[in-house]
Amino acid sequence: MRLRVGGREAYAYTGGRPFDPALPAVVFVHGALHDHSCWNLLARWCAHHGHAVLAVDLPGHAHSEGPPLDSVEAIAGWLWSVLDAAGLQRAALVGHSMGSLAALEAAGQAPDRVTRLVMMGTAYPMKVSESLLTTALADPLRAIDLVTSWSYSTIAAKPSFPGPGMWLHGSNRALMRRMQAGCTTLNLFHHEFSICDRYRGGEAAAARVACPVHVVLGRADQMTLPRSARDLATALKAKVHVVEAGHNLMTEAPDATLAALRDSLA
Repeated sequence: MRLRVGGREAYAYTGGRPFDPALPAVVFVHGALHDHSCWNLLARWCAHHGHAVLAVDLPGHAHSEGPPLDSVEAIAGWLWSVLDAAGLQRAALVGHSMGSLAALEAAGQAPDRVTRLVMMGTAYPMKVSESLLTTALADPLRAIDLVTSWSYSTIAAKPSFPGPGMWLHGSNRALMRRMQAGCTTLNLFHHEFSICDRYRGGEAAAARVACPVHVVLGRADQMTLPRSARDLATALKAKVHVVEAGHNLMTEAPDATLAALRDSLA
């Protein structure tokens, strides 16, 4: 689905079903150097079980025109512009990693418009090591390889979604490299990991959130350590789900992550 947002084209995957704004809506927000494709299974399940789905490409990613936005706050404001363009007054917000911070901030900006907040692979503050940021500046492809190695707890996941023979490390590396190469105006890796590192609005946003909150964490996550989400989850009075996976839990533990999402939306 293509929308005009701020004079630029924005793309959202609708889960394989025509978008119907009259249905309960779920908006999925991807993390740094990813796109809507990380939500394929979850978005399709929602779309085929009574929900209107928008799995967005953030500006400067995949099918959405750039430039990339420069802060978590700006991403959150853009999300509300997307909902307005799609004719949605209210929606559940589901975010992963950087997208979880954007979903939190959006829920704080407009608490009356959010029916559920689901934060996956999250932490607050979402600190990024100085050595990784330095590597990202000097050799972003090397930084992508490092992040990929830290994002999975296994070398090869058991046969499941996306399917037998799918190499999760290789597909994630290819996706991040494609997003990096597709942005010609800046070093997207350094830009987006810096956005995560400097966001400090979490406490203020959490204090304004008015909807039920669920936090979904990978037990073996090395990117956003589960203990780093503890205080935020407490502040949000969130129900915490822990799945046996690393940071990219949607592909490494798809069934358990889907089960957590279904519980979150119930």
